Formats: sequence, C-alpha cells, structure tokens
Amino acid sequence: MQTDSATPAGSNLPATLKAAFSAIVGADHVRDDEAGRKLHSEDVYETSSNTVMLIVAPASTEELGAIVSAANAAGVAIAPRGGGMSYTASYLPADNSTVSLDMTRMNRVLNINPDDMTVTVEAGCTWLALNEALAPHGVRTPFWGPMSGIYSTIGGGLSQLNAMFGAGHYGTSSESMIALTVVLGNGAILRTGARGPDGDTPFYRHFGPDIAGLFCGDSGTLGIKAEITMRLIRTPQHEDYVSFSFKSGTDMLKALAEITRAGVASETCGFDPGLTKIRMRRMSLTSDVKTLGAVIGKQKSLGKGLMAAAKIALAGRNFVDEDAYPLHIIAEGRTKEGVAADLATARGIAGRFNGSEIENSIAKIIRAQPFPPPNSMIGPDGESWAPVHGQVSLSNAPAMFEDIQALFAGMADAFALHKVHIGYLFTSMSTNAIIIEPVFFWPHGYRPIHESMMEAGYLGKLKKLDPNPEATAVVTAARDGVKAICERYGAGHFQIGRAYRYRESRDDASKALLDAVKAVVDPKGQFNPGGLGFPQ
Repeated sequence: MQTDSATPAGSNLPATLKAAFSAIVGADHVRDDEAGRKLHSEDVYETSSNTVMLIVAPASTEELGAIVSAANAAGVAIAPRGGGMSYTASYLPADNSTVSLDMTRMNRVLNINPDDMTVTVEAGCTWLALNEALAPHGVRTPFWGPMSGIYSTIGGGLSQLNAMFGAGHYGTSSESMIALTVVLGNGAILRTGARGPDGDTPFYRHFGPDIAGLFCGDSGTLGIKAEITMRLIRTPQHEDYVSFSFKSGTDMLKALAEITRAGVASETCGFDPGLTKIRMRRMSLTSDVKTLGAVIGKQKSLGKGLMAAAKIALAGRNFVDEDAYPLHIIAEGRTKEGVAADLATARGIAGRFNGSEIENSIAKIIRAQPFPPPNSMIGPDGESWAPVHGQVSLSNAPAMFEDIQALFAGMADAFALHKVHIGYLFTSMSTNAIIIEPVFFWPHGYRPIHESMMEAGYLGKLKKLDPNPEATAVVTAARDGVKAICERYGAGHFQIGRAYRYRESRDDASKALLDAVKAVVDPKGQFNPGGLGFPQ
C-alpha cells in the first residue's frame, strides 16, 4: 500500500480501519487492492491525484452507520459512491486517507405499498432494478430514472439530481421523493417525513420544514442516504411519440420552451447537428436486433410492434438531416385520446417555429430501451466524452445557447488543432426550465472506469487511444467557459460536485445557513470535502 501523505509515515491507520470495517461488514467487503482503489479514485471525466485508502461496502443502514462512526472516530474523509457515473469529481478522494463507501450492496427494494402508493428502497438500488420491481404492480415513480439507470443509483440520483424519464411532467428525482433515512457524520440516523403509526411507514413528505430537501442535490456532503421512500403513480397506459426537425437551434429552443409551457411532454430530447452526426455514426438501427426487438415488445400488439420496427429499419440512419436540430417528444397519459391531443398540441407548436415532422425512431427507441448499456461514454473512434450543462429559464435558453456557440466559435482553431468535437443535448424540466448540455469528444484514451461499465464486446471494437493532456486542457477551458456563461444567466446545475460554483455563489444569509447545517450534520467536515464549495 502507498504511503499516506495525510498520516505519519508508518501509520497503522489503514490496517486498523480495515480490521474495524471487516468486523462490521465482513472481510470480503473491505478492499485495499490497488486496482479497486484506483477505480474508485477516478470518475468519467478525470483521475484524482489522490488514491482512496480503503473501499468498504455496507449491506444495511445499521452497517452504514457503524462504518461512518468508525471513520468519524478515525478522522478520515468519507466519499460515498453509487453507480460511479459522476463527471464532476463528486466522489473523488480529497486525500490519500479517504474511505470510499461502495453503496452497491445496499440495493434492495424494501417495501412496495400500492395501497399507500409508496415504495421504499435502499440507496444503492438502481433505477433499472426499481422499475423492474414495480412493473408487476402496474405502478412506477413519477420521475423514473436517467438514461444511465442501468448503473445509476437512486441515492446517487438524489445526491446529484437527474433529468430524463418523467421529468417533463414531474421534474427531477427529488420531486418524487417522500422521505429519507440519512446517516450523519457521527453515525447518527436521521429520518424525515410523516411516517405512520409505527414510525417506519413514511407516506408524506411535508410534515413541518422540508428537512429531506436539505439532502437533495448535496453531492454527498451533508449526509449519506441509506433508505429512500418515493411516491408512486399508476403507470400510464398510453404513450406515443413525435419527432421534428428544425433548421436552427434558436427555433428548436423556442419550440421546446413552448412545448414545456404547455406541459404536453413526459420527456423531451433535442440534439444539434454535431451530436446528430456522432449518434448516427455510432448507431446501426437497421442491424441492431436487440433494439428492434425492444421496440416490438413495447407496442400493444405484435402487429403494431412489427410495423414500428419495420419503419425504423426502413428509415435506417437517414431519417434526420445531419445539418438539422432534431427534437424528440414522448407523451403519455390515461387515455389514447388525451395522448393524441398532447401530440397535436406539440405538432402545432413545432409548426409555428418552422419545425417539420420526421420519423419518430429515436423517440420510440428511447422508451423501448430506457436504460441501455452506457456505451456512449466513449466516442465512436474511442474518444473520451464529457458534458457540461446548465438549467436555464425558458425565456433565456436561446440567448444562453447563442453565447455558448459564440464561445466555441472563438475556440474553433484550438478545437480543430486538437480534434475536439462538440455536440449539444437539450431537454426540459417540468414546465419551467430547459437544460442545455454541451458534450465534448476528444482523442484521449478510455480508462478503467469505462471498462467497468461498457459492454466488453463494444469496447473491444474501439481504438485504445493514448492519453492526450493537451486536448484535455482545451476541453477543460471550454467547460470552464460554459460554466461562466451559465453563471451570467443565473443557471442552476445538477451533479454539482466540485465542478460548479455553489456555496460561493450564494448570498451571505444562505452561506451562513449552509455552514450551520454542515456544522450539525458533519461537524468534522468528513463527507466529500470540497463538494458544493465547502472547505476541503
């Protein structure tokens, strides 16, 4: 094991803590192997200059509390890690004595209660597992997951917040949450919400001040989520899809804003020409049997399924102009007529902003395969991938997009020299926000974190590129420029981690409140030091 720069040379802290953790969770669930420690010391965007000291995986709230108590007594930093999909240094180690909390063993669906319309899960449960457990009951959560839900956990989703499935109607993950069980810095357990006669059947969130809200979007800095209760809705019985093509991003964003105001879409997903070209190079709709099979299975009958798959296969990859801005809309509801009315509204809005209807293949595939393997974590030529984003008000979205475009135009020579390619993803949140998410692809080789998540067969077909720090520096500068633009527009962010300015952007009263909360829930500052702008 490496020498720990945060403890005296020859310290027996790693061995002492390993023994203490092993007594709590079992020796098989405490790791100090170099490969594992390095994997837990990088995220999708970067590798930390520090390496975690130990990895410990609790299997229950009680074990989690005991682990946190032991780490608290030892004075070491704690970095909770869910699915590992962060690209904002959220769970990277603050120093070489950091303990990484692997939450993936706490993956159970604890209670499905269709009578009270609630579900309680452990924080390490994935969105995919939750949806599979709920499906036989004919229910789901209102927001039901990000596209990374095959790995992304519900605890991580609340810590970082999410976009995508159900977000057009119901907002982000925290807006579907009822109650939390959270482990605080000293190992104490905090429970929120109205919890029924036995004190352990949460059913309603707002009993007094919204304490649960403090732990949403906290990037794991205020407490470790152990158990989560979410509200349920009956799964909508009808859904349909429509896609449009726009000649400009401004037209597309204006149409998206009006569709958002109208509240007719459960999900929206837009791309720019750059991302369209990359997606078309990666996709092979005519030959991907799994994709077509999923589309067939999603339809109400075999005949309709075969027809939908045939349309996708016939359209191939040429159903959208590579110079256009496509926008994909998914509507859902209790009746076929209601869904048709929502799509008619979307068609009318698109027409007002010069949109033309195109084959809805992408929208169908998104719903048929909501949680695909994350093979898009790498570009089609083996390039690294990383996004940056901001949630902006509906009225300001076109102007913020134009400013980002101007920034990138000024960097065009550097992008060309270092072969940095750019695309955009656009989506909506409830009736009041648009997410603008530039994404970057650059020639820098994939790392162990990609190998741990991507399909081996897919990854094996890609080039293994060398590290490219010069190109990475250009991407970092571009991401920093986007963050500055977002600040000018007063944008918000998900997955804040250490990448976006949060605490330092708040007014004095807010900072005082944040610091007071931090002092109570994590008095030694051990949870993800540096996250949200708290001291590292």
